[in-house]
Amino acid sequence: MNIIKTPEEIKKMKRGGAILARVVKKVAKAAKPGVSTQYLNEVAEQLILKAGGRPSFKGYEGYPAATCLSVNNEVVHTIPRPEKILHDGDIVGIDIGLVFDGMYTDMARTVMVGKVSRRVKKLLEVTAKALRLGIKQIRAGATTGDYGYAVQHYVEKHGFSVVRSLVGHGVGRSVHEAPQIPNYGTKGTGTVFQAGMTLALEPMVNIGRHEVATLEDGWTIATVDGSLSAHFEDTIVVTNKGAEVITQ
Repeated sequence: MNIIKTPEEIKKMKRGGAILARVVKKVAKAAKPGVSTQYLNEVAEQLILKAGGRPSFKGYEGYPAATCLSVNNEVVHTIPRPEKILHDGDIVGIDIGLVFDGMYTDMARTVMVGKVSRRVKKLLEVTAKALRLGIKQIRAGATTGDYGYAVQHYVEKHGFSVVRSLVGHGVGRSVHEAPQIPNYGTKGTGTVFQAGMTLALEPMVNIGRHEVATLEDGWTIATVDGSLSAHFEDTIVVTNKGAEVITQ
C-alpha cells in the first residue's frame, strides 16, 4: 500500500533532506587517498548527531554503522571498516539515511578518489544523469515503469548495465516503504504514482554485467564479474506537476 504523506510530514522530510545533503557533501569531500571508510563513517555520524538527527541505517535489521560505504565493485550495503583504506583511482559509494523529527530520508553519491580513468568518469556521469532523467518522468499519474524505462534506456545506450535485483523504494515514516521501484521497466506499467508519495530513487549501474551477489559478511553486495559499480540516490516528493527533490 502506497503511503501518502501529510504536508507537515513533507515539511519535516525537507528539513531532514537538506541536512542529509550537507552531510553527504562533507563526507564526499573527505573521501581521499589514505582515508579509511571507518573514518568517513565517523565523520557522517558526528555531523548527523550535531544537526539534531539520527542515522537511520544504524541498527536497522542489525546493521552496525551509520553509513554504507561501497568501494569499486561493491554495489551497496558495505560496512565501513578501519582497515578498508581508500586508494588513488578508487570510487566509493556514499549511502546515508537520516531520521529527523521522526521522518526518514535517504541519499547516495558515488565519488572519485584521486584520479580515475575516462571510462570510470563516464560510469559516474551516466549513473547521475540516469537518476535525473528518471526523476523527470515522475508525477502523479505516471508509473514506476515510466521511471524504470528512462533509467534503463539511458544506461544501456551508453554500454553499461542496470542492477536488477536491487530497487528504489518508498521512504518517510520508515527506512523502506512500498512501493518497490525498479531501475528498469516498460512504459505505462507498474505502480501509479500519487501526489504526496515520498520515494528514494536509486539507480545502481555496473560497467559490466548486471548480476550481483551478497558476500560472506552477509551485507556487502558486489558485482559477480568484478566490474565497477556506481550508485546515485535522492529522496523526492511526488506532486501533480512533477517530482521535487528534497535531498539537495
